Amino acid sequence: MLQRLSEQLTQEFGKGFTVTNLKYMRQFYMTFPNGHALRGELTWTHYRALLRVENEAARNWYVEECVCSGWSSRQLERQISTLYYDRLLASREKASVVDEANALMEPLAAENFIKDPYVLVFRKV
Repeated sequence: MLQRLSEQLTQEFGKGFTVTNLKYMRQFYMTFPNGHALRGELTWTHYRALLRVENEAARNWYVEECVCSGWSSRQLERQISTLYYDRLLASREKASVVDEANALMEPLAAENFIKDPYVLVFRKV
């Protein structure tokens, strides 16, 4: 059924309706049923990472922290994979956990990826 639906939607609307994406879309709807509560600051990639967080309280915390701290989807994935929320709850010294998380996110900053910036100038011919 999903394969047929995928083919029909792709034919009608174009790319992006693979069987895998349809499964993600269904899971998204089941996890976030109230569409009005979604955050516009987060991308589909952010939400796909959040779908892996089973604990609703943890997921809500990651959403808020992601928006407040301006995490990229890679940074969010790293925080989820290192169980940042659980470590914060278990820690008596929360500042040291936050400092560690910030230090781990430093290599993910855009400045570390873009080594040689280019300036492009366009002229009208």
